[in-house]
Amino acid sequence: MMNKFIEQAKLLKDEIVNYRRTIHSYPEIGEKLPKTKAFVIEQLRAMGYEPEEICESGIVATIKGNKPGKTFLLRADMDALPVTEETECDFKSTNGYMHACGHDMHTAMLLGAAKLLRENQEQIEGTVKLVFQPDEEGFTGAKKMIAAGVLENPKVDAAMAMHVHSGTPSNVILCGLGTSIAGCNRFRIVVKGAGCHGAMPELGVDPINIAAHIYLSLQEIIAREVSATQSAVVTIGKFVGGDAANIIPGQVIM
Repeated sequence: MMNKFIEQAKLLKDEIVNYRRTIHSYPEIGEKLPKTKAFVIEQLRAMGYEPEEICESGIVATIKGNKPGKTFLLRADMDALPVTEETECDFKSTNGYMHACGHDMHTAMLLGAAKLLRENQEQIEGTVKLVFQPDEEGFTGAKKMIAAGVLENPKVDAAMAMHVHSGTPSNVILCGLGTSIAGCNRFRIVVKGAGCHGAMPELGVDPINIAAHIYLSLQEIIAREVSATQSAVVTIGKFVGGDAANIIPGQVIM
């Protein structure tokens, strides 16, 4: 039976590649993904599903087998990143955004799984819930889908997701016990100083200098406040301050 599934999956390869390249060509960011969600809904309906948008761009479709059982959730994210694509592939993005984190692949893989499940529906024991999530990068999509009841009706017993990784060889799947994917807590630090001319720093309070010390000290949280046996990372991904080279600004945002 497993060999049958493998052969069926191989037959879907070109179709899944096409899904991915289509989604890659028009990336969308955040929670509003009109083209992406329309494409996903269209493909699911063509397979015989009845997808539902339970919150902005949050799509759910279910498939039941003839045998009773638990409810298993498969999840993929759909949003891209606000970066400009610099590749030269013929399906590259041209709208200033890019699927640089692989969510186009995640969505394509879940559409492939949806088709494979449809072809083998009689083998399903219980229910499989297919979830396409917006705004993973902004950390709001999962929360909004949970608030909208994605884990209920029917109640989910277990869930699984995959994330592509450019450092892993092709045809290799990594899994293990314990933590494998981090949970995110977003924070924003505003350092307020007193602006002045760069030639007379003694007349103001330089927030860039203060923020630089905060930035360096934040790494001490990992070195001195977190156990060496625990996995943790602190990252400042945005550091903004100043408008002119010769003016000390009034504030810095991290």
